[in-house]
Amino acid sequence: MAEKRPTTSSLGRIVKIGSLMGRVGSSVATERAIDFAFSGPTKQLRRTENLVKNALRIVETLGEMKGAAMKVGQMLSLHESMLPPEVAEVLSLLQQKAPSVPTEVMRYEVEGALKAPIGELFADFDEEAYASASIGQVHRATLKDGRRAAVKIQYPAIDHIVKADLKNLKRLFQSLFSMFFKADFEPLWEEVRDRLLEELDYEHEAANMRQMADLYAEVPEILIPQVIDELSTSNVLTMEFVGGIRPRDAISDRYSQELKNEWGRVLFEFQVRGLFHDRLLHADPNLANFAFLDDGRVVVYDFGCMKRISEKIAVGYTALVRALLEDRRGDMPDLLMELGVFQTGPVAIAQEIIDPYYDLILEMMREDPPYVFGEDEEFYEKIMELGAANWSQSMDAHFPEDIIFIDRSFAGHFGNLTAFRAQGPWREIADKYTRPELD
Repeated sequence: MAEKRPTTSSLGRIVKIGSLMGRVGSSVATERAIDFAFSGPTKQLRRTENLVKNALRIVETLGEMKGAAMKVGQMLSLHESMLPPEVAEVLSLLQQKAPSVPTEVMRYEVEGALKAPIGELFADFDEEAYASASIGQVHRATLKDGRRAAVKIQYPAIDHIVKADLKNLKRLFQSLFSMFFKADFEPLWEEVRDRLLEELDYEHEAANMRQMADLYAEVPEILIPQVIDELSTSNVLTMEFVGGIRPRDAISDRYSQELKNEWGRVLFEFQVRGLFHDRLLHADPNLANFAFLDDGRVVVYDFGCMKRISEKIAVGYTALVRALLEDRRGDMPDLLMELGVFQTGPVAIAQEIIDPYYDLILEMMREDPPYVFGEDEEFYEKIMELGAANWSQSMDAHFPEDIIFIDRSFAGHFGNLTAFRAQGPWREIADKYTRPELD
């Protein structure tokens, strides 16, 4: 994609979002108006073409805007199993490589942050961005001692951009939230806001990387790049360059299903261990935050969005998983209540609402044969049907803000494992990390 500076003014960004929604809305309305004239394969082809056209509009606009607006687009792209493959392919561009900012702008940001010319800081600095994301982009470089490095640089004024987006998005999401839930919106919004603002502080991210590197020092399947402290600040993060197979290639037919299964197993265990063992969860499941090696190892990038798990939440999720593995479905309403998930009263969620979801997840935990993510092509349809059937009760649901990024992370990785069509020992892993410790 071409290089382009993001729009920085709050008004300009409101206009861009409004224009985008207007164009997409008009396109959808027009398509519906003429839809009756077509049938069968022709109708489906027209619908897919229209979806792809609108997906391209979304990618172009949100990719240029960067900031929190682009984050929303990336979150949409995580649910690729709900979308036609052509549309998922377009939206995945927001994960892989959004339009980059001109290199001279980013060099200026590096030199300002590190107080020296690029030539004094690095033996070599790649002009072309290696990766572009919502709040910064990465350039490869060579250190003075010959080591290869990746330099993550924030876009100019991105802190102002994100804060402006948060104000605009809060109004939008508050209106949408009130249409579907009666719970207090403010604590939930504060959780989203806090995680997004943390991503602006690269010193915080560097601390997360060092902590995760310590936690995974004895886990050979997971690789975490080392921070280069002397070349890192609050808006520039330099780390060792650890390359690998990019996600779009990893999920392609170039690699065996056995290798994809191993990558899926590593990703699943990484998430389960983060929730139950480390209580520090990598909470951005964008597949572009990972690279893959042909021996089954996985490289993890981007530690800006991390969720620290409280004891209450960890204990609550552990109890739910143990009840699932031991098939104690009757315990679920009370366990959800203890976790903080209930209806106004407080009243426990009804068993008949829980049971269909319980059955879907229990199927994933089967052992013989192990569940294959993506084997049930109607899975998302079933979820949507359940949501529609339980809509009135869902409006009255309350849940702790702490679970937002936990559920987002696991839902995103469901999509990642589906992309790999991974089969693995899911029950064994869940049991391993939730089994009561022996005396």
